Amino acid sequence: MAKASATFLCQSCGAATTKWSGRCESCGQWNTIVEEAPLAAGPSGKTLGKSRGRAVALLDLDSPEAPPPRTRSNLDELDRVLGGGLVPSSAVLVAGDPGIGKSTLLLQAAAAFARSGLKVVYISGEEASAQIRLRAQRLGLADARVSLATETNLRDILTTLDAERPDLAIIDSIQTMWADNVDSAPGSVSQVRAAAHELTTFAKRRGSAVFMVGHVTKDGQIAGPRVVEHMVDTVLYFEGERGHQFRILRSVKNRFGPADEIGVFEMTGAGLSEVTNPSALFLSERGTPAPGSAVFAGIEGTRPVLVEFQALVAPSPHSQPRRSVVGWDGGRLAMILAVLEARCGIPFAGLDVYLNVAGGMRVGEPAADLAVAAALLSAREDAALPAETVVFGEISLSGALRPVSQTENRLKEAQKLGFSTAILPAGGKTAGFGGMALTEKDSLTAFVGDIFGAG
Repeated sequence: MAKASATFLCQSCGAATTKWSGRCESCGQWNTIVEEAPLAAGPSGKTLGKSRGRAVALLDLDSPEAPPPRTRSNLDELDRVLGGGLVPSSAVLVAGDPGIGKSTLLLQAAAAFARSGLKVVYISGEEASAQIRLRAQRLGLADARVSLATETNLRDILTTLDAERPDLAIIDSIQTMWADNVDSAPGSVSQVRAAAHELTTFAKRRGSAVFMVGHVTKDGQIAGPRVVEHMVDTVLYFEGERGHQFRILRSVKNRFGPADEIGVFEMTGAGLSEVTNPSALFLSERGTPAPGSAVFAGIEGTRPVLVEFQALVAPSPHSQPRRSVVGWDGGRLAMILAVLEARCGIPFAGLDVYLNVAGGMRVGEPAADLAVAAALLSAREDAALPAETVVFGEISLSGALRPVSQTENRLKEAQKLGFSTAILPAGGKTAGFGGMALTEKDSLTAFVGDIFGAG
């Protein structure tokens, strides 16, 4: 049998080449290319595709291969993000900034699942068992039946898990694991990919769910090869600003539930506590309506959430005005400013523009366009929007306002929190909805003229 040719892999970006070179042609880094050992050959006479598994009818729910039900942790925010509970044989990747609370969240989740009757093993490659116990005592989880271990050798970890057969295994973190058959340092592209592959394979083969903690880079991306996110079933990002006590667990990929679902937590001295009404929490520090403030009724996954957009417009002492955005897309802000100038005749030249989403929330849906425009105009004209008003709608490049999805859910959430007026695009599904004064606009020019008396 012909010997497999060697493969050389960049430890920075994961690009593969057939020969070694001092500089990676993909990312431009120097001295990052190393030789990767080829996969071991299988038994003689066996080739890929010769062995076929037995077909199972998809609707045969009484078959032995039918999936067991989900297990709820009784942490409603975590269960919501997972799609209704923990799915057996699933691989979940949890990523977030350093110190954001990933280990705290997973330790609380381990205790919650253990109290629900699951056998849980928590394996840390970053802390000693005594340190984990100290944190568990601080969180009031010392009585939870969770097995603790500290190890980084992947072979020893898989051997232990194979013997223990836990229902849930938590690996903290995937970047500290190392496989002795891969000739590279822990945390490298090859090691992370090999560890994620072995742990995901174990989850599928043994029926155990596996949580893996992932580090992130300075750009906010999960450290390691992108293929890790393709391997696992669910990718969760734990987000939050260090200056705020709010923490948001966001699902960016989920094979067993809706993507872009969020769970909201509050960091306290006793750990993370659930926030059952995030809209009230994000608006809790909102006082008397002030210029530059607009409340947006958004949708995160399946949940309506109200957040406050804050804008500040001030004369710029520089030749190039600043455009600073926190919690929203900077490119979309530039588009809104261009539409206001081209379609409504309201220039922002020579003015610094600052935009912030209060509470550390990150908003990505286009329905926030009208709320951003309202906050910018309110700050520029130094005129506050009408009290107890919510705003939402998408702005097109022509200046027209486009309806958005789930209009009724947005309005119901606003009404529940005491808002009495809503400004939204015309043509939305609002038939039969009462209890709020609805102001429908078909263009940005009409909105500017009626609300601010200009345009």
